Amino acid sequence: MQLPFYQVDAFVTARPFSGNPAAVCPLDAWLDAPTMQAIAEENNLSETAFFVKRDDGGYDLRWFTPGREVDLCGHATLACGLIVQRFLAPEADDVTFHSRSGPLGVALDGDRLCLDFPAQPGTPRDCPEALVRGLGLEPKLVLAAPYTVCVLEDEATLRALRPDHAALLEVDAAVAVTAPGDDCDFVSRFFGRGYGIDEDPVTGSLHTTLAPYWAAELGRERLTAHQASARGGDLECTVLGERIAIAGRARLVIEGRLLLA
Repeated sequence: MQLPFYQVDAFVTARPFSGNPAAVCPLDAWLDAPTMQAIAEENNLSETAFFVKRDDGGYDLRWFTPGREVDLCGHATLACGLIVQRFLAPEADDVTFHSRSGPLGVALDGDRLCLDFPAQPGTPRDCPEALVRGLGLEPKLVLAAPYTVCVLEDEATLRALRPDHAALLEVDAAVAVTAPGDDCDFVSRFFGRGYGIDEDPVTGSLHTTLAPYWAAELGRERLTAHQASARGGDLECTVLGERIAIAGRARLVIEGRLLLA
């Protein structure tokens, strides 16, 4: 059995091989979940996305990390939007994916793609001791959201972090850190060993929490962001009430066939 296979760098910066690589596998019909999980483990990328076309013209979409299926993923959705627009429906300016997190839109925005995602604001929470051990410092503020989000004083502190990933596994959710940016509105990093990755290069879904926080802090709805991983990624976020628009560029880097025994 052969499947079409694409690898896309999503939320890229100006330099090659930046952003977050996502594998994209369009399907005619769903494979069983263990097979999709095995493919994701074989790919060993932050996410492998699978989608199936619906009768209404949209697509059903699922995402797998090397360790598990997840409820929401930004960069792989952006990658799927690029593949649909380039290969499957080049006449379409937008596409709707249906997921565990509801309908998700991807629209052309000049030379970028723009996600339409649900906002997931965080609420203040106590700082667990394992979080302090894992980061090697006490955050300025900790927010509870789908991820545990830690607000730090500045970008230099964020970039200098060398986390203890084993200690962070004791926290009840994957851990992200954020701070004011030197050359953009805010920066972030994301640590997710529980998902099978120590540090995610660019995490679109995280910005559904970061954008509402920084919009309130900075007093405006439109924000520029950079994820300060080794690869790095650029995003632009706009807070639209209960939805977040997350825009970025994507680059196709591999096109081929996935061979299943």
